[in-house]
Amino acid sequence: MYVKICGLRIPEHATLAAERGADAVGVVMSEPSPRHATPEQATAVIAAARAANPAIDTVLVVREMPAVEAATTARRLGFDVLQLHGGYSAADFADAAAIHPRVWRAASLATTPALRFGDYGEERLLVDGAVAGSGEPWDLGLIAGAELGSAWLLAGGLDPDNVADAIRAALPGGVDVSSGIESAPGVKSPERIERFIAAARAA
Repeated sequence: MYVKICGLRIPEHATLAAERGADAVGVVMSEPSPRHATPEQATAVIAAARAANPAIDTVLVVREMPAVEAATTARRLGFDVLQLHGGYSAADFADAAAIHPRVWRAASLATTPALRFGDYGEERLLVDGAVAGSGEPWDLGLIAGAELGSAWLLAGGLDPDNVADAIRAALPGGVDVSSGIESAPGVKSPERIERFIAAARAA
């Protein structure tokens, strides 16, 4: 089970996630999100995560930043992966991949019922709820019949208490969490980070 801990801004949280076995850490650069990170915060998170686990994936998450700008930013700051979330086109993905080859796509079955892995040439597909970052659970029944591939990540409404049940119900290749490991919007809880990773691993 691939586990991504997202929305990090504090190096100590990246260290904790990496030491507890997370496969990826994500940094959001998308204003006015409460999880928006500065370039300085982003590079500190990357350095901390890699110091704890050199094999970890560091992921830049953007929502409305132009694709070429996002790819250039990901490359300049040293991220392994660029995650484009929302209304990007196949051409946007191609333009981004020409600059930064590892690109993930995040989308919702609620707004894209015909969602299918690989349509935009993405390395991974992240399936989220209708309102990204809201922490609201969504109908996992929408997954039935969807062509999501084998390495897709489940996101949206997950937390340490429900992630194991969600994994058993949806059978994803991995999970992604942000608001579900917070004590307040944008404020990560070390205890919830640890519990989430442990629960996902035990599912």
